[in-house]
Amino acid sequence: MAQFFQIHPENPQARLINQAADILRRGGLIAYPTDSAYALGCQIGDKMALDRIRGLRALDKHHNFTLMCRDLSELATYAKVNNQVFRMLKSHTPGPYTFILEATSEVPRRLMHAKRKTIGIRVPDNAIALGLIEAMGEPLMSSTLLLPGDQYPLTDPYDIRETLEHQLELVIDGGFCGMEPTTVIDLSGELPKLLRQGCGDFSAFGDN
Repeated sequence: MAQFFQIHPENPQARLINQAADILRRGGLIAYPTDSAYALGCQIGDKMALDRIRGLRALDKHHNFTLMCRDLSELATYAKVNNQVFRMLKSHTPGPYTFILEATSEVPRRLMHAKRKTIGIRVPDNAIALGLIEAMGEPLMSSTLLLPGDQYPLTDPYDIRETLEHQLELVIDGGFCGMEPTTVIDLSGELPKLLRQGCGDFSAFGDN
């Protein structure tokens, strides 16, 4: 049965953040808030937890998983970008965007798109998510908490606990954080390409 932590959305309790990080390190799968919607998260190299996310969300091998990063300082480790793309990223992070970029060899193959070798990168504007990443000392492997057949992600942490309490190790209640997933933008080609319209403004991104 999942543990349930109530964490302050603006001033996260360090004790609870560290306990959540310990759960992740032990192979736990968690639900946590972001600046767009609630997400599923696990440790970046944990194959079993990743497979559990695939099962929960009914994802195929072509799904682009997302690395939730603290800031762009971690970008060069996991993605290949030129100066122009970096400037685009810098002007739109942190925020409700997921950027699809060419992955480096540091990214586990099972996280990449099976054919294109790309990875999603995201820098959230959410104190709880950033606190978790900081405590882990590395990006968090993440996926929007959108269950098969649902049009929108789960938004109420109590509903999440009731629905998934036997399939997660932890649900973090960080309050309401929105109903829309991120806007997904593919930057692996010559021009930005909108793959999913979410709560981020793609027209603003296109001005760069």
